[in-house]
Amino acid sequence: MEARLDGESEGLTLEPAVTLSAKCEPVFAGSDTAVSQIIHACHSATIDQGLSALALPGLTRDTLEPVLQYCASLQCVTDAVSCPGCKRRSEALGIETLDQFILSKKDIIVGDGRVRLTGEGTESITTPCLETLAKQWSGENYWFWARRVIRKLRHGIRRAHMQGEAVAGDGETPSVILMEPQLADNIGMVARACANFGLDNLRLVSPRDGWPNEKARIAASGANYIIDDAQAFSSLEDSIGDLNWLCATTARQRDLRKPVMTPEQAIAEMRTRISRGERCGILFGRERNGLETSEVANADALIMIPVNSRFASLNLAQAVLLLGYEWMRGDPGRSLGRVTTYERPLNEGLNFGHDRPATKQELIGLFEHLESELERLGFFNPGHRKATVTQNLRTLLSRLGATDQEVRTLRGIVATLAQGKGAGRKSGSKVP
Repeated sequence: MEARLDGESEGLTLEPAVTLSAKCEPVFAGSDTAVSQIIHACHSATIDQGLSALALPGLTRDTLEPVLQYCASLQCVTDAVSCPGCKRRSEALGIETLDQFILSKKDIIVGDGRVRLTGEGTESITTPCLETLAKQWSGENYWFWARRVIRKLRHGIRRAHMQGEAVAGDGETPSVILMEPQLADNIGMVARACANFGLDNLRLVSPRDGWPNEKARIAASGANYIIDDAQAFSSLEDSIGDLNWLCATTARQRDLRKPVMTPEQAIAEMRTRISRGERCGILFGRERNGLETSEVANADALIMIPVNSRFASLNLAQAVLLLGYEWMRGDPGRSLGRVTTYERPLNEGLNFGHDRPATKQELIGLFEHLESELERLGFFNPGHRKATVTQNLRTLLSRLGATDQEVRTLRGIVATLAQGKGAGRKSGSKVP
């Protein structure tokens, strides 16, 4: 079985990179390691980290691409084989529901083994929790992952060229602390929210998928400096040891005698404390079940975000984004939208661009021009209503807050409606 590189010359062959194991599964030649396992390792971390973790003789950056091409081009379909953990295997076996998946196994051991699901098959598997099983039972789209790893292998990490930098000094912004984050993608989206709103210090307590993690970098969409500077800790106590004041986010009411604050109140408190030289932090809970009460007990205050009481759950990045927005609102260095070489910072209110507000003299000129033409055309009829109508017109036009250019445009419209345009105006003909 040959694996071919894109653009390979006609007739040029390579040593087989993928062979079939005794179980008829695609494996790296000379080993029992499934193709799916190689792709998973290189996709979940950097390519070099994945290769180092696998430590397979002969598997290097130079020999990796034929393995990836085998999966990315779905050569397994032609060979009528599949990898363990691949979604194609579930489809080939006709397993369409979670119930059918459970029946296909001998038993499924959940967590520490106190919960077991019994089926009719011969294979035993383990899963951390039922929620994970419900999400992952059908398998992964490894052929899609393989294509992403090929791009990384050929072109490097997406947006790796993008560089940012902290907007404040050490300790001048609150630390964002994630308690046992489960998904690397969520960490990446949190990092992006931090970069959006100037929260430079990200701390992770026992991230489930390890740290550093390449999937988090990809999800961060260019917020690389947040990812690069993020610290991982083995315990909550270690992550908050240098802080003077800590607040914890929660959607559930806690039987704890602690101040309950809105995001606005908590950020105001942190600004005051940081200005005195204290270090502050915001603790966010797990995606699945938030913070334990024993963890919240370490906080000096609780943050409860105003939400719909019947649907109070926010995802992790949303919660960080809301707190970050409150922090940036009080920052004098904030910007409305992006600022580039060709775009200057904007302030709240009407954006005049290159124009300026009309002066009172220019507005009075517009009023008198409009009123004189209306008078000439007999608009003020009966005549005693002129004072009231004129007053209303001036009030209306003053309320517009017009620019000098807009006043000139309105005067041009009045002249055209009253006298015509071009040759018609010169000859003195009137527009009916």
